[in-house]
Amino acid sequence: MMNYSVKMGFIPTRRDIFSKKDAQLYKNRIMEKLSELNVEFVDIEDINEEGLLFDPKDVVKVVDKMTAAKVDCLFFPHCNFGSEDLVAEVARKMKLPTLLWGPRDEAPLSDGSRLRDSQCGLFATGKVLRRFDVKFTYMTMCRLEDRQFEEGIFRFIASSNVVKEFGSLKILQISTRPATFLTVMANEGELLERFNIRIHPISLSDLNKEIEVVKKDPERYESYVKYLKEHTILKVKPEAVIQTACMRVAMESLAEQYGCKAIAIQCWRALQDVTGIFPCVANSLLTDEGIPVVCETDIHGAISSIIAQAAAMGKATFFADWTVPHPENENGELLQHCGPWPLSLLEDKATFGAPFAFDHSHPGSLHGKLRNGKMSLLRFDGDHGKYSVLLGSAKSIDGPFNHGTYGWIEVKNLKKLEHKLVTGPYIHHCVGVFDDILPVVAEAFKYIGGVEMDYYDDIEELVEAKLRGEDVAYFD
Repeated sequence: MMNYSVKMGFIPTRRDIFSKKDAQLYKNRIMEKLSELNVEFVDIEDINEEGLLFDPKDVVKVVDKMTAAKVDCLFFPHCNFGSEDLVAEVARKMKLPTLLWGPRDEAPLSDGSRLRDSQCGLFATGKVLRRFDVKFTYMTMCRLEDRQFEEGIFRFIASSNVVKEFGSLKILQISTRPATFLTVMANEGELLERFNIRIHPISLSDLNKEIEVVKKDPERYESYVKYLKEHTILKVKPEAVIQTACMRVAMESLAEQYGCKAIAIQCWRALQDVTGIFPCVANSLLTDEGIPVVCETDIHGAISSIIAQAAAMGKATFFADWTVPHPENENGELLQHCGPWPLSLLEDKATFGAPFAFDHSHPGSLHGKLRNGKMSLLRFDGDHGKYSVLLGSAKSIDGPFNHGTYGWIEVKNLKKLEHKLVTGPYIHHCVGVFDDILPVVAEAFKYIGGVEMDYYDDIEELVEAKLRGEDVAYFD
């Protein structure tokens, strides 16, 4: 599992005409709660004696401190009404994901006075941020002890993580796409110009050279040979296990050498002529450890994998084909691929063998069933200069045995999904993760821009309800 780190800029705010004492009280309580949740944050305690944003002279100092600390996002809790103009100035200068929230106001005192008016201040700040053209996330008012606070904070952190990873993404492309796979074509120049996503292409010869280098140093690959012997049922020769382990180490080495966070590999058929194996098991091992590897040189698939992994804060993803409908369940579908899914996501001990789709011609694929659970599925794709993310939820169901790595799932409306996949701009590839990342992804692309959210299962309102802090479920 990849361990992501997101650093939050903690900038509590107040206004003079409301209780200074109460504002400081709530600032301290919020800091204690964030520490309890193990949130990494940078405060403004050294900016002024209160550690609160209320003085226009402090704006530059706050921006300088947050910039020097390289924070990834900003949190402006309104500890009383707050200073909406100063919040907007800091947020506009920083250009980072921005969270607004305030603790739920108490009842007025017996004399009719009110100590904070945090909600009224949030109404003002939201309007001013719009005036300043600052995109922001709003977490509706709640108490610090409410589950909503913890969930909202972590959702915002995850969304900020997607923004951070998406904005500095470099993908290792190993060889060209399979010639007939026009579906996986990607506009490399446009991805760079629009999203700063860079592709680093290498040849199969480059990969094979690195494999041979690794093979000369058993200490680099022996642990993976041992791992495969312990965690799979081997149906291949020992030399295939060694070659797979060396390929896994070689791909990681090349990714690190070129600063890449994901890999898209031409997994057939030229690769087998060069290396003698399919890469599925090597893909599985790397994906499980936080470097997603996708099949058939699918660049958009690699981008989808990073989105899902970052949104789930490092949980392992799996790269799948939408394949055939369930024989009995009208909303059931088979997710399957030749054998590259992480071992940690499979139900039982997987078999290390050869892919059925290629008549078992070469070793290198896993055979096993996806574990049960609820999941999110998504696909980043584009054509004709427009980009969108197809996303939705699913849950595991029983179904017939299959080869490769597979799992039967149920969605809300398979006909709607099928229609979207055929009419585009999507293809038969998707990425899954055992987590509800739909609100996270939707919020992240508010900041990234230029990408439409496209839900396949009529749950857009439920996603928005979750972002508002409501307790809703996609499935009964």
